[in-house]
Amino acid sequence: MDRSGDAAALADLIGHRLTGRSGGLYRRLADELAALIGAAELPVGARLPAERRLAEALAVSRSTVVAAYDELRARGPVESRRGSGTTVARAAGRGRSRADKRMPSGSGESLFHRITVGPGEMISLTYAVDPGLPELSSELVELASAELPELLGHVGYHPRGLPVLRERIAEHFTGSGLPTSADEIVVTTGAHQAIALVTQMYLRNGAAVAIEQPSWPGCFDLFGAAGGRVVGVPLDDAGIRPDLLDAAFAEHQPAMLFVMPTFHNPTGRLMSAARRRQVAELAARHGVVVVEDNAYSAWDPSGPEIPPPLAAYAPEDAEVLTIGSVSKAVWGGLRIGWIRASRPLAERLARHKALADLGSPVIDQALTARLLPRLGELTAARARVATVRKKLMGELLTERLPEWEWSVPVGGSALWIRLPGTDARVFAQVALRHGVEVVAGQAMDPTGDHNDYLRVPFAYSEQVLDDAVARLARAWQELRRHGPAPGVPVV
Repeated sequence: MDRSGDAAALADLIGHRLTGRSGGLYRRLADELAALIGAAELPVGARLPAERRLAEALAVSRSTVVAAYDELRARGPVESRRGSGTTVARAAGRGRSRADKRMPSGSGESLFHRITVGPGEMISLTYAVDPGLPELSSELVELASAELPELLGHVGYHPRGLPVLRERIAEHFTGSGLPTSADEIVVTTGAHQAIALVTQMYLRNGAAVAIEQPSWPGCFDLFGAAGGRVVGVPLDDAGIRPDLLDAAFAEHQPAMLFVMPTFHNPTGRLMSAARRRQVAELAARHGVVVVEDNAYSAWDPSGPEIPPPLAAYAPEDAEVLTIGSVSKAVWGGLRIGWIRASRPLAERLARHKALADLGSPVIDQALTARLLPRLGELTAARARVATVRKKLMGELLTERLPEWEWSVPVGGSALWIRLPGTDARVFAQVALRHGVEVVAGQAMDPTGDHNDYLRVPFAYSEQVLDDAVARLARAWQELRRHGPAPGVPVV
């Protein structure tokens, strides 16, 4: 996607940069556009969006954008010609190597931005992560004294994963209802790398990938970078709809199906056991590889029972790869994930893994191996805290934003909220000016079917949740009072 012609995409990229800085708004906008031009993110010849379209996307007055464009023309990075609009001038491209490449734009960009820039005064609701569990400290100390000397005595390269960790992961799968052996496991650097490795192995340029609609933003970027073509299939309360999935398989003949059956991101839905069987059988009948991401499996004893992984329901001739991780349950900084696959597939994945990084960090793997036998206990404790926060978030939203609509999810760490009659990307720009950062539904569904949705995580302290909802309420009040392009004066 070219950011230059897409006002909404450009607004996503620069909106958060306009807050918390001194100087007139139009001048800050001009500065950010100039910075993008200087970094070749907006290349020579790129046409900037029309003033009115960019103003609507940023939820500012048209006069602010007009003044910013005038400022840029005076500085020299852009030029305007009748009938051609405003474009990046050739002079702006001088001094850069032809080898420079632009960072590709993608659906996950707004989601990952805050991780890149780090914490600040802004309350960022772009990702849902908890601090590391306290058990990590004691386990790490014991690891250093009891196991580190032996680990240091080996070369340290384990492309398939540390043997003891693969054994523990296999035991974990077996205990969940999916009999597994250690040679069916490949350890990865988080679930993200697991999906990337599977993508490398299966996708060819132009191949279709069936996914749930909506879905995790990062998958659009990973599949798109590999040349894949995404085909969305809507959900119902039991998971991805089998009738529409069958039709998508027949029409598009995808190379792969990517699903999140356990606490789907962003809706938090739990795919039923019957639906898992239907999906597995459909994929086997059509010869489609299934990739299930169960990284969000935080089991709460008081909640619904989680069925075994989808692979447990698959026919013998089906090809199903199951992804898991400890990053959500234990700590985001413990970047250890895994893939369960048949032995031949595991061997192929291990070769891809070796080419990627020769193996995940050994000490992290050893620490994970110590924690895995307690994973059920740890995730249950995490889930109980999440349940309390989910209830509080619902109460705060009901009190302060009664117009917003959502269903209480059975799991996960976020609410999937509909903003009636409102483009969520426009609201997100207003929210930034009130000090809270949110991800609009377009990032989870580029088709436009969920443009009026927000994903709002509740994995924060009570004080942060209270403050965040107060800021969201003020932003909503401003948007309702002034509309999507408020007629504020140029400042």
